[in-house]
Amino acid sequence: MKKPVYLDYNATTPIDEEVAKEMIPYIETFYGNPSSSYQMGKQNKEAIEQARKQVAGLINCKPGEIVFTSGGTESNNIAIKGIAFANKGKGKHIITSSIEHPAVTEVCKYLTKYGFEITYLPVDKYGAVGIDDLEKAIREDTILISIMHANNEVGTIQPIEQISSIAKSKGVFVHTDAAQSVGKIETNITKLGVDLLTIAGHKLYAPKGIGALYIRHGVKVENIIHGASQERGISPGTENVTGIVGLGKACEIAQRNLGKNQRHLLNMRERLLKGLLVELNNIVTVNSDLNNSLPNTLSVAFDKVEAHTLASLISNDILISTGSACHSGLTRISSVLKAMNMNIMTAASTVRISIGKNTTKEEIDFAVSIITNAVNRLL
Repeated sequence: MKKPVYLDYNATTPIDEEVAKEMIPYIETFYGNPSSSYQMGKQNKEAIEQARKQVAGLINCKPGEIVFTSGGTESNNIAIKGIAFANKGKGKHIITSSIEHPAVTEVCKYLTKYGFEITYLPVDKYGAVGIDDLEKAIREDTILISIMHANNEVGTIQPIEQISSIAKSKGVFVHTDAAQSVGKIETNITKLGVDLLTIAGHKLYAPKGIGALYIRHGVKVENIIHGASQERGISPGTENVTGIVGLGKACEIAQRNLGKNQRHLLNMRERLLKGLLVELNNIVTVNSDLNNSLPNTLSVAFDKVEAHTLASLISNDILISTGSACHSGLTRISSVLKAMNMNIMTAASTVRISIGKNTTKEEIDFAVSIITNAVNRLL
């Protein structure tokens, strides 16, 4: 077994072997500019369009509704700013949640400089948005609702279908940051009903630096990046062909293996939690509703154990993340855990363990053993 065992897949994923193999020809041989008229350029253009079909296939949309970007952050920026500036004549009110990634919250904060007003919806103890709160927040001048599909820290899945249904009845656009959910759970556009959806390649075994944005046909976004006509002018610049090919292949694999991977991730998480409860039952707190969360994500707190100390102690054997940040001896809990009204002691004791599609039983059992021994040493 290779050590350290990597259990931080929500942070990033390794590139799938099939994906890497697919990318190699576009690194070594097919280096032409896709905008060129000669054969090498045309081959790359065809590869981009094939990847567009693969991405569209995973989320069940039309290929023409996919725009390739440099990643989740760019996709979120284009979606939120693009809708805001294109519809500012209708209103300047945007609704989001209090547990969004900075790639959403910082965009919203920026828009306040241009007169936009942001409502941040509260969440319950598990990090779920309330539908009643959403309905009350919608105003006559509301133009956009941006709520993540699944939370990166605790894994909670939001009621996007219900949100979209309400928004549609009010004539409000809906964007969802699906960086954490695409490839782990079903992200069917027809069911979700959203107008825009963000994909980040490095969360589903594609390279870093590549992503995509779904924009429903007929939805207009104002360009926030200006250049040539690549990606319909929405994300201009010479295409990252290698990354796009990798993302396309990763989406094809995710679609092919979605059911199998979900079952595996659930089994591994169940094995992990069961092992921890057997060994450390009295001091383990689960921070999310596991019946409504990503199948690979386990956010737990170990009572009276400082998370950063634990993560550091086991880092030669196991790689996990923590629910707080420590600077100059001061502990600052994450905005997500804070929004969940988690007390500071529990938040400071919280770790996130996120499992991958290739995580083995042996790795899970090893993790239980290492974490148990470390926690007992720290008590």
